[in-house]
Amino acid sequence: MYFLTEYLLFAAKALTVAALCMLPFIALVVMIRASRRGGPPASLTIERINDQLLDLELDMQAQLLSAKDFKQRLKDSKKQRKAAHETPPARRLFVCDFEGDLRAEAVSSLRQEISAVLSVAGADDEVLVTLESGGGTIHGYGLAASQLQRLRDRNIPLTVAVDKIAASGGYMMACVANRIIAAPFAIIGSIGVVAQIPNFNRLLRKNDIDFELVTAGRYKRTLTMFGENTAEGRAKFQADIDDAHALFKEFVAQHRPLLDLEAVGTGEYWFGTRALDLGLVDQLATSDAYLIEAARDRAVYRVRYARPRSLLDKLVSPVRSLARELRQQPTP
Repeated sequence: MYFLTEYLLFAAKALTVAALCMLPFIALVVMIRASRRGGPPASLTIERINDQLLDLELDMQAQLLSAKDFKQRLKDSKKQRKAAHETPPARRLFVCDFEGDLRAEAVSSLRQEISAVLSVAGADDEVLVTLESGGGTIHGYGLAASQLQRLRDRNIPLTVAVDKIAASGGYMMACVANRIIAAPFAIIGSIGVVAQIPNFNRLLRKNDIDFELVTAGRYKRTLTMFGENTAEGRAKFQADIDDAHALFKEFVAQHRPLLDLEAVGTGEYWFGTRALDLGLVDQLATSDAYLIEAARDRAVYRVRYARPRSLLDKLVSPVRSLARELRQQPTP
């Protein structure tokens, strides 16, 4: 009986430890399934940010002005804000933020934001897109650029602000704008196309492993990861890449006809100051400076279409941010 009691206690402890070890995995599976079911509904938010921007100026004046002068400045500011709220300026600036990844997933929000702006914007209004992207899939960024083209087609002035990077697909989006502003050390350009694929065919043959690939259509598959690639397949793959590059350059030339595409369509990137000299951007400025200046005589609205972040998103967000930063670092 003693032996049986000890055994049952040991078994209970072992099961408890195993259950505790499994809990994180069970919780992860539950969160993944919940996120796949859609999660909370997305919503459109429109925030007037004039006061938020001008408060920065007041914070500085509170430290620099005398108590008497600041009291008067505060009184004047309240009058100005009250008047602006009662009779908003006729001119408006709508702000949309685009933070791109390899698949340009932010386009799902951008398309809704653009649709919302187009429903109310007029020729006297303007749209500012703060853009940060190192590029990604052609079809993803092609669609994102097409969303911005909707503004141009309706004659709504469009400005793109680049504080850090607009390269490759990111520049494909930026070049649609009437005006591009960039920080002095923002990374601009990379008008090129890249594709890479590992091939394990020799490793498979070395270990006597056969790989069968069945296709219908001469060029259904050109290069593969496991099959034996041919010179014909490589040539076709290169031709496809060259054609994509040619389309990219034609797209840029259509929107910025004064660019020397022979000089800037090489796949290289430049920092903002050099990009200005080459005509890739129109002005050196940060998005912050542009917004603060606009807030002085225009109503500034930030437009966001977003889904509330799930617990899973909050857990993996730091990892995604780190991966994005590493991917966007310039390489020698």
